[in-house]
Amino acid sequence: MSYDCIVVGAGHNGLVCATLLGRAGKKVLVVEAAEQVGGSAITREFHPGFRVSAGAHLFYAMPNSLLRDLKLEHYGLQWAARAMRTTVLQLDKGPLSLAVGVADEETPGLGGSEGLALASYQAKLQRFAKALVPMLAAIPPRLGTEDWSNRLKFLKLAWQVRKLGRHDMREFLRIIGMNVYDLLQENFSSSAVKGALAFDAVLGTNFGPRSPGSVLTLLHRMAGLQATGQNAIAQPQGGMGAVSEALAKAAQGAGVSIKTGLAVQKILVDQDRTSGVQLQSGEKIGAKSVISNADPKTTFLTLLGTEYLDTEFVRRVQHIRTQGLAAKIHLALNSAPCFTQISAESLAGRLIISPSMEYLEKAFNHSKYGEYSTAPAIEITVPTINDPALASRGHVLSGVVQYAPYALKGGWENQRQRFMETVIDTLEAYAPGLRKSIVGAELLTPVDIEREFRMTGGHWHHGELAFDQFMMVRPVPGAGQYRTPMPGLFLCGAGSHPGGGVAGLAGRNAALQVVAEDS
Repeated sequence: MSYDCIVVGAGHNGLVCATLLGRAGKKVLVVEAAEQVGGSAITREFHPGFRVSAGAHLFYAMPNSLLRDLKLEHYGLQWAARAMRTTVLQLDKGPLSLAVGVADEETPGLGGSEGLALASYQAKLQRFAKALVPMLAAIPPRLGTEDWSNRLKFLKLAWQVRKLGRHDMREFLRIIGMNVYDLLQENFSSSAVKGALAFDAVLGTNFGPRSPGSVLTLLHRMAGLQATGQNAIAQPQGGMGAVSEALAKAAQGAGVSIKTGLAVQKILVDQDRTSGVQLQSGEKIGAKSVISNADPKTTFLTLLGTEYLDTEFVRRVQHIRTQGLAAKIHLALNSAPCFTQISAESLAGRLIISPSMEYLEKAFNHSKYGEYSTAPAIEITVPTINDPALASRGHVLSGVVQYAPYALKGGWENQRQRFMETVIDTLEAYAPGLRKSIVGAELLTPVDIEREFRMTGGHWHHGELAFDQFMMVRPVPGAGQYRTPMPGLFLCGAGSHPGGGVAGLAGRNAALQVVAEDS
């Protein structure tokens, strides 16, 4: 059987892409190597009776417009919590709670001047993030072309910055290439505030607070929050797998066929154009277009093969920085964790262990030498507070841990347990008695993330978010607009613009490019 389009991988971007192609009248097949759809956005049991969002554990990046267009709530998506607050844990004083995207000059725990500084800072960066939203949602312009449509795209990008006004435009251009450490030093004296805001700039990256470009990654995250509106930051009922299940139903509603448990061995080429895929079973399936939700290295170097690509292009792909630096820990608990001085409302939100920028920078320093952090920074959720059905008894704790290098000196096999104990010790310091309540535990290092979710290097963004791997040069020049040097082959995964997070924008934009080619 032959199709108009085959989408390789049923992650959220692949499902979004397939849905929109199906609505455009295409005959679409999605093939997924795993037994369930979703990629890293899945809910699975990690200990008998305890279920968790295995990869991504919070929903914050999909624009409301796309959420409505896909009709995910019609297909069963419900929310356990929305607009979750962020609380910074501190050992020597009470926690500091920050509302997402809100300039709050009366934040509890802050003095009047610091509260006013936070309000001013939040308002300014929200304006900058708002200017980035259209840029992140759009198909980037192509470099090195005289085409007027691309020139117009560049003008639109420039206009997003120019319409900030003279003062804000100058400030935006001043800070966009800065490190977040210097930016926060300019604005605050509170270590807790600086630690919390810096953490959001480095989460999921290979950056520390002093790394150039960390303001860019902060604004990238804030733009995602801006686009989601009331859903920032949200917890889906049933975990992140519920988002993927709703996406799959939306795709099937558009006439898309989805087959799981089928791994693609290679992308087929006939007369210098893609002609379909070959499965590991040997079966060949024909298609005019192939859209890969796999990371760029897997797509070009493994599935397609370097023999079909220019040597310089292959070199660029080989040098995409894809080594992850974040681990994931899941704890099955027989009772709710008791974080010191934390209210029930805060426990239902997002907790952060990043008490200062110095703490965060020290945690990052280890990774420079291939070592894990001995005092890691952690993003914590207790999803069962909002969604008790995730555990038949007790509670689940889910944490993203910075920093855990993919290429750990000495390897993860011999150091996995020691790192897990380090993470639990860190949690125990803020939640006395936690260790005694643990009935099961799972640690996913970047190596495990690579294996389980088929991401080269275990990087959640399929490639580092940095100026040289951003927008029109993401993942590399020559493949920056979801098209590739191989006619008929497109990219739709997180390795393309605008990057990771369960946003769906790469999938949507790739579908637009496929339809445009056929029109």
